[in-house]
Amino acid sequence: MADLLFEVKDYIATITLNRPEAYNAFSEEMITEWIKALETVRDHDDIHVVIVKGNGKSFCAGGDIKAMQAGEGFFKSEEDISSTGLARKNSLWKKIQRIPLLLEEIDKPIIAQVHGFAMGAGLDMALMCDIRIAAKSTKISESYINVGIVPGDGGAYYLPKLIGLDKALDMFWTARVLTADEAKDLGVVTFVVEDEELDRYTWHYAKELASRPQTALRFIKRAVYQSQKMDLRSSLDYISSQMAIVTELDDFKEGVNAVVEKRKPLFNKDSSVRE
Repeated sequence: MADLLFEVKDYIATITLNRPEAYNAFSEEMITEWIKALETVRDHDDIHVVIVKGNGKSFCAGGDIKAMQAGEGFFKSEEDISSTGLARKNSLWKKIQRIPLLLEEIDKPIIAQVHGFAMGAGLDMALMCDIRIAAKSTKISESYINVGIVPGDGGAYYLPKLIGLDKALDMFWTARVLTADEAKDLGVVTFVVEDEELDRYTWHYAKELASRPQTALRFIKRAVYQSQKMDLRSSLDYISSQMAIVTELDDFKEGVNAVVEKRKPLFNKDSSVRE
């Protein structure tokens, strides 16, 4: 079976990491298909929300430790990805790191559904999502230093933005293993749910977002992320331009009428998405 599964149902795309025998550690096929899946998400307006999850006992273990032990690089490959420093760099830049770079181009909600273990680059794959929903039994760690390497998948970029510099450095330096509740208290995880509720809760949350007015939802994501790199004046100028656009759309009129008429709005009439 394929190392990554991709399906779309009810305007929700689900990306499932599918190497359960290796705790969903990376493979070349997985990375390649992950990139293709994200390109599909980016390019198709009928996909409104994305869920990323893992099959088996874990979300993702990151790099393939057996491949590393054998000197084959961060995952097994038909190409030379390990014999020189440049080859090892390119295995990140041209392959694994294409995932966060593609995610930066996607203005739709990306939800990480996390269970079991999320370690090293596996955790970073969750950090680069917008929302992280974890099962209560989940364990996470920025475990890179345990094998003498650095966070090569974006963790040094994402984690400090979530929890601050000092706490991020502590996680990287100590590779401390956190429970889901500890991760939530720290700000790494958004929601923690009982293990048996994880699938239902995540799907319900995704359905809720898929039913929201899509232009406004995507504009909000753009505004929040881009405002992190703007001064106040630029941010307000940007959001006022967005406001000028959304107030011309049918979803605005429908939302206002629904509030006045005390009923649930029916957004996205053109795509027949309903809550």
